[in-house]
Amino acid sequence: MISRSMKETPLHAHILLIEDERDMREGLALNLRAEGFEVDTAADGEQGLEKLRDSTPDLLVLDLMLPKVDGHEVLARIREEHLRVPVIVLSARGGSTDKVACLEAGADDYVTKPFGLDELTARIRAVLRRVAASDAHEAGAVHHFPDLVVDFRRFTVARGGQEYQLSRFESEILRMLVDRRGTVVTRKDLLTEVWGYTHLPNTRTVDNHIARLRKKIEANPDRPQHVVTVHGIGYRFESEPLEEPA
Repeated sequence: MISRSMKETPLHAHILLIEDERDMREGLALNLRAEGFEVDTAADGEQGLEKLRDSTPDLLVLDLMLPKVDGHEVLARIREEHLRVPVIVLSARGGSTDKVACLEAGADDYVTKPFGLDELTARIRAVLRRVAASDAHEAGAVHHFPDLVVDFRRFTVARGGQEYQLSRFESEILRMLVDRRGTVVTRKDLLTEVWGYTHLPNTRTVDNHIARLRKKIEANPDRPQHVVTVHGIGYRFESEPLEEPA
């Protein structure tokens, strides 16, 4: 019997499942619908990308080993095209290197096969809750700092007359640092709040995202003025906000 937790299911949550194994695809779709989700499916990466662009799902469940366009390439195209969709990766590979690579490529979670339906639905709900909380916070959030304007509504920053697009992870990292400006945010804090993990094999995924973020917000990324490193601990946002224009 399939347990149902409708109170925890985000209203009208639409999931796109890209999985090439027919039995797996149809079984997961059936069970996720029974859990209260709307589910669309694709059997390969090419078809999945077409549906992703057309339907704008609330969440993507993505197998890595796909025909035509594999899961790694799907993740890369999501980033290139700035498609705002959270992604849970499914993979038979359980190594830490594979997990970290997918998280750095933009995945929100990584589930190793074989897995139980309860585990997957719990991960789906957790990711949807984090995204909903982040979106609510971003509404109307524009911040002005010396030589920097941060617009969480549009996932952009502007510096020196140039506008830069932020990834969702970069936006969430910056939001957390801005919210706690003047205080140290540890790498563990970032992993827990932004990625939803209490631990990872290493913290390089945080450092790599900070490096990419600095290229967009700092005039000189090697001598940062906004996001400074607190060695051995984490990062601190140093800049004080300007009086915002009326």
